[in-house]
Amino acid sequence: MAVLLIIFMTAVFGAFGDDFIEEIFIKPLPPTHLYSYFQFITLINNNDSFVHSNLSPRSIGEVISRFKVEELHLTLTEGQWRHNQWGYPVVDAAPGAELYAWFDPEVEDIDAEWRKLSATLSGLFCASLNFIDSFNTITPQMALWPTGPVKSNVNVTSLLRYASLPREIVCTENLTPWKKLLPCESSRGFSALLNSRMIHNTNYHSIGVHVRKVCASEDCTETKLEIKQTVALVYDYKIIGSNNWSFIKLFGHGLPGACPLATTSTIYIDITSNVTFPFQLSPPPDKIVSSHRGGSVTNLAVYNIETDVEMINVGVKHNSKEKLGVNVPPPLHFNRYVLGYGKEFGGIVTELINNYWTAIDVVVLENAPWWLPIQLSSLRINSEAESKLVKSQYYSPGRSRQKPYHLELLLTLPPRSTTTITIDFEFVFLKWQEYPPDANHGFYIGSAIVTANLPTAKNYTSIPVSGISYNSTFNASQPCMYKEM
Repeated sequence: MAVLLIIFMTAVFGAFGDDFIEEIFIKPLPPTHLYSYFQFITLINNNDSFVHSNLSPRSIGEVISRFKVEELHLTLTEGQWRHNQWGYPVVDAAPGAELYAWFDPEVEDIDAEWRKLSATLSGLFCASLNFIDSFNTITPQMALWPTGPVKSNVNVTSLLRYASLPREIVCTENLTPWKKLLPCESSRGFSALLNSRMIHNTNYHSIGVHVRKVCASEDCTETKLEIKQTVALVYDYKIIGSNNWSFIKLFGHGLPGACPLATTSTIYIDITSNVTFPFQLSPPPDKIVSSHRGGSVTNLAVYNIETDVEMINVGVKHNSKEKLGVNVPPPLHFNRYVLGYGKEFGGIVTELINNYWTAIDVVVLENAPWWLPIQLSSLRINSEAESKLVKSQYYSPGRSRQKPYHLELLLTLPPRSTTTITIDFEFVFLKWQEYPPDANHGFYIGSAIVTANLPTAKNYTSIPVSGISYNSTFNASQPCMYKEM
């Protein structure tokens, strides 16, 4: 009877044709941090109807089909990623909650579907996404583009909506429903390592859900749906106790094997720094892969995890505890801070640092709430009212209590330069009921978005737009590295 049951389950899984992939990527962040990235990918070959689902989370499928969403990105983040010290993560995310989506061209009222979508996701992930409305939603024109296939005759910018909630706090109540979307939940597989008691002690942690369509054939006439769930964590060696780490130190226990429903379960560890700062991996990896990408060479230790294995505790032990690596700045990073004091006037300053020897084109998106009006006449780039660095700009003025302020700039950054963007603002006199809770926190402003095609893969770990799993980064030959920060 058991044999017949296994054969029947295999036949059912094959009929649906869903694939599930789980991966972990670990990279040291010199001098004192460690980056671990989880991604769980579900590929759905038959996405016409979610009445019957196999490995895919039915709740996400119903949301996508009900509101006719073509592509969706949701992140909940605590902490700030230090690009100038750590380079680029696999997936960038702004502090707080960030949500943006492209809708089907057949949707008549996108704003109404957008509000329904945010309210539904709010209940699904126990987050405050129901506070997203027209007064904090914008339609980016240049900064964001879909990562899945789109029709050539469709104006994708008009189908896009973007909103962020910088005050949103990520907690255990967000992680629990997120894990329940996985085929094995948190009982088996890599998700068993996601112990809320351990991961919320990190300097930076971010969970995300990314839904898009990917090509199922070479000519892209057929597509399948990709649901990618991600977790990014940054540990401090001071909290761990030393630069020697293991799964037990990071997550509280070892890995109990792969998820039985996973097609592949792989762990990648960046060992490029092993040349200058030797360390030993335990247990030894199954293989070592050398990847040449964008003028940069990365060495990765690869572990292929099986289902029927004993508890695995992957770890690193350095030969010398006194030696610490030196961080190498990425080709492009930026800083952002506020000028002025009091509750009347001020300014927002964004510094773009190009460390590369050639010019880089970037798109900068500034999103200010309605109670913080920014005036286009006060825009200064390197203290100049009119700059030759600006190739294109878009400005949408806000409206009190109805619409945020929205500014986008297409700039060409000179080689080895620092470009400063300054814009003034003035506070709106708020009613006493409009002040946010926890007055000691002050006011939160949404993060800026910087989009660029990087000419080199230095400190670059992102997966190519056309790729699905992390092995698609091996020897990737794209001419430019697309990055959103």
